[in-house]
Amino acid sequence: MRRRPTPIVTSDPVAHPAAVLAHIRRLCDTVLRSDDVHALLAFDTDYDRAGARTFACLLYTIDRRESALYWWRFAAGAGDPLAAHLLAAHHAAVGSVPDARVWRAFARMLGYTDLDLPRPSRTSTRLAQGFARQAPWDARLRQFMTFDQLPAELVRR
Repeated sequence: MRRRPTPIVTSDPVAHPAAVLAHIRRLCDTVLRSDDVHALLAFDTDYDRAGARTFACLLYTIDRRESALYWWRFAAGAGDPLAAHLLAAHHAAVGSVPDARVWRAFARMLGYTDLDLPRPSRTSTRLAQGFARQAPWDARLRQFMTFDQLPAELVRR
């Protein structure tokens, strides 16, 4: 009986899904502590790639993953290399290898490097304090951000 040889390459503990998800969280934390957070204030009128990426990071940190993926795709499609990198990392973490490869190739095509990471301008990760004071953060908006279903007003035709 012939036995298979022991594999030379072992799995990298850094590539464990939990480690990759922690990496995404750290990147989102960095984005939300950078000056890019100011892009959120005008995002409803500008829809620029930095605003889309920052909004996606906000959604990701409050566990609105599907919505975050949508806005990362929007930002990556607009040419944001960090958004493409975040998509690649997310898909790698959840085990969607083909999608991870596509987004990794797209991030490379956009020229992703560590220089694309925003520099934190705040030491605190309390994202919402400065932003929430200026945004209309009433009960309806809070419900919209945390409820799984769209409000009835948006569903009606």
